[in-house]
Amino acid sequence: MSIFRSLVASLLLLCLSSVAMAAPQRVKLTYEATRNGQPFATVNETYRQEGSRYRIESVTKGIGVYALFGERRLTSEGEVTAQGLKPEHFELHQGDNEKRSLYTDFDWANNLLKMKVKGKLNSVPLVAGAQDISSFVYQFMFVAPSGSELILPVTTGKKLRTYHYHIDAKDELMEVGAGKFKVMHLSEAVQDEDGKELWLAVEHHHLPVKLRMIDDKGSKIEQVLTHIHIE
Repeated sequence: MSIFRSLVASLLLLCLSSVAMAAPQRVKLTYEATRNGQPFATVNETYRQEGSRYRIESVTKGIGVYALFGERRLTSEGEVTAQGLKPEHFELHQGDNEKRSLYTDFDWANNLLKMKVKGKLNSVPLVAGAQDISSFVYQFMFVAPSGSELILPVTTGKKLRTYHYHIDAKDELMEVGAGKFKVMHLSEAVQDEDGKELWLAVEHHHLPVKLRMIDDKGSKIEQVLTHIHIE
């Protein structure tokens, strides 16, 4: 039995090593964000993997009058597994307004997603493969979308939602500030206020080249890649 367990453990470690080696260890992305076609912010994102641990940080800095709202900072950290990213903790902060901060813990041992909003804790059943709004696009580095649709459970920090996408195209060409990319286009199968339309770089680990969403005021928000660095 001990030999069998050792063999299983070795196979699991080999699988994890293969996944980890295939994906980048460091990623830096910069986006220009626009609202209804007008620039309003710069988004800087970093992904770092150290051994079997990862950390993602996203910082949005407003331009002009939007700078008065303060930085929007998101962080996600957790484990890199044979299935990709397994978040353990997520935070969202908007400027110095603590009332707008969100804290989320993924309690995998007890299958609970614990979300703290305005100081109040809300726990819901944790779905296998669940991601947060920072980690879910980096999960594509490990498990690329395939077939004709994608269904993924994602927490916004306030609730756990199911993102449902149609995979409309897999080899479109898109030219942005960061260069020319072959992209995969994912469109929402069901429109909701939290979903995003995505264009992923097929030959660059399926990292996002462009994101589009409609905010709660009906404005069209877009993020377009202006700089990419991968190690």
